[in-house]
Amino acid sequence: MKAFTYDRYGPPEVVHFEEVPMPEIQPEDILVEVHATTVNRSDCGFRKADPFIARFFTGLFGPKRRILGSEFSGKVVEIGNKVTRFKVGDEVFGHTGDQLGAHAEYLKINEDHTVVKKPENLGHLEAASITDGAMLAWNYLRLINFKRDHRILINGATGSIGSAGLQLAKYMGADVAAVGNTPNLDLLKRLGADRVYDYLKEDFTRSGHEFDVVFDAVGKSTFGKCKRILRKKGTYYSTELGPWAQNPFLHLITPIIGGKQVRFPIPVNRKEDFIFFEKVIREGKYQPIVDRVYPFERIHDAYHYVETGMKTGNVVIQLKEIN
Repeated sequence: MKAFTYDRYGPPEVVHFEEVPMPEIQPEDILVEVHATTVNRSDCGFRKADPFIARFFTGLFGPKRRILGSEFSGKVVEIGNKVTRFKVGDEVFGHTGDQLGAHAEYLKINEDHTVVKKPENLGHLEAASITDGAMLAWNYLRLINFKRDHRILINGATGSIGSAGLQLAKYMGADVAAVGNTPNLDLLKRLGADRVYDYLKEDFTRSGHEFDVVFDAVGKSTFGKCKRILRKKGTYYSTELGPWAQNPFLHLITPIIGGKQVRFPIPVNRKEDFIFFEKVIREGKYQPIVDRVYPFERIHDAYHYVETGMKTGNVVIQLKEIN
């Protein structure tokens, strides 16, 4: 099968086209013909091994898994003899987690892992773009008591994680303020934002409004800057380590001190979360945001674009002609 592989860390050009063996499924695996995948921030980080700590997961001296990519949508073409959840022909979408492998024509995944049937009201390009942002956002949002902490600000609300977080927070009944740039303010309103801030024109940390939660989905602010807009027992979440890798340390220290605190959970893939995402999609309460679609052979262009930091939502790679 065709795949894009890499054998060393570096720029997008270290990823190269190659013919590789088909995956061999185990009794509880399904084999998926990939119709669409994505290039996301995680792929770029794994490819560069940046930050350096990523090497403890991807391989200290070189990549342990040669095929990047975690998000996918496609069709089941083979099942193991113990598979009960899926049948050949089912259209599915999901996330491969630390197994990666989605930048290929076929991938295998255990039926009990984070893969679910694709809702009929969603195409493959849109379905492939959901899982990484939604999974990462929900790892933070599911820790919130929405009945108590319902005023939320999301910084970077037009990115993959931020746009997912905005929609999932609204689904949970939150009052959401969203930070984006001038061209995307209307998009943020369409996604349900109750208030928008244009970071090109104003500093949201000096808005004078207070929030129960600040969710920095791009890691471009800090707890220190956001403390002034947090309520007395408010919580700051960030998707990044922060300056001098301070956020994991603050996660440990601030709950002991009391008052305003930092939470920095380690993301995990959970089957029940993907079942929840499927439910929200079927109810028509989630709109996937696709910025650009690239053909498989232009995956380098996709990597370069994602690394500009200017994408809105998701960058999708199309492997199959989709009717």
